[in-house]
Amino acid sequence: MRPQPLILLLAVTTALVCAGNGRAADAAKPLIVGMELAYPPFEMTDRNGKPAGVSVDLATDLAKSLGRPLVIQNMAFDGLIPALKTGKVDLAISSLTATAERAKSIDFSDPYVSTGLCLLLKKGSPAKGIDDLDRAGVKIAVKKGTTGHLYASRSLKAARILVLDKESAAVLEVVQGKADAFIYDQMSVYQNWQRNQATTRAVLEPFQVESWAVGVRKGDDELRNQVNAFIGEYRKSGGFERLGDRYLKEMKDAFKSLGYSFFL
Repeated sequence: MRPQPLILLLAVTTALVCAGNGRAADAAKPLIVGMELAYPPFEMTDRNGKPAGVSVDLATDLAKSLGRPLVIQNMAFDGLIPALKTGKVDLAISSLTATAERAKSIDFSDPYVSTGLCLLLKKGSPAKGIDDLDRAGVKIAVKKGTTGHLYASRSLKAARILVLDKESAAVLEVVQGKADAFIYDQMSVYQNWQRNQATTRAVLEPFQVESWAVGVRKGDDELRNQVNAFIGEYRKSGGFERLGDRYLKEMKDAFKSLGYSFFL
């Protein structure tokens, strides 16, 4: 027996309303983004203790483009991937380097920053690059869970590796001459060298080129595609350029004068 036209119309209308309500509910669902608010000017807090920085603005604009309210969860860097995997956060936007090892656990968006691992050296160090440091008696500081930590654990066989929880602690080891070097990203090495020119020097040519991307839970292809579409449009509209000018203008000019490409 075929449905009566009125009954059929009501069924279709009900289905469309339910589908529409489902989309509205998805749009209203908060976008929960994990980041460690301890990496200025990308992830930090302002004078009032509120999240601020490049990644915060990026997450804000992304949530706005998706029509979803933003919730930022501040957590330790090495807790980001577990939080993604267990569904505590939807995305990780925290200067997160896309690596093959991490890609076994989570998915990544298209890259939005190009950078690399560099060296902050104590002032008197004769080292010219990473190869000069893999020797007995050399102590190298790294931050736990970063690609600098991963690189040192995998590639350095003779040097002693000092694993610390905070960037500031690793920098202090070098400033005080207790460590020969700190392995970290290009931008941070530059900043820490500028703050400590009397006691440190920098090797700013990356010995490992890297890209930052947004971390997405495995299999969440719809959200990953939405993030990729946003990144493409954001770059095309000059969004990343504006973020660089807003937070990193002095560094952009300094990198240009030193002959290095800027990363945003």
